[in-house]
Amino acid sequence: MSSRMSVRTVTFDRPFALRAVDDVQPAGRYVVETEEELVELLSFTAYRRIGTWIRLPQRPGSTDGEQLVPVDPEELEGATELAEAPGEGR
Repeated sequence: MSSRMSVRTVTFDRPFALRAVDDVQPAGRYVVETEEELVELLSFTAYRRIGTWIRLPQRPGSTDGEQLVPVDPEELEGATELAEAPGEGR
């Protein structure tokens, strides 16, 4: 099967949390990768999402490098909307 990978940058204006990640992540720009596979035997071109991952930077003081963590795309979208929502006093 044929697959494709898309990459986008998501900006969080505030710290955020995801179920797949133990710690709260700081505000900033994060790379999100999505892999999709071609759905064959259709009369039109269609892709099905295989997975979505977010790249987390190396933690200060850690010897671990950058992490690629699988995430639920709907949860990521919700976290993005919350992190971009205007807050009190803004």
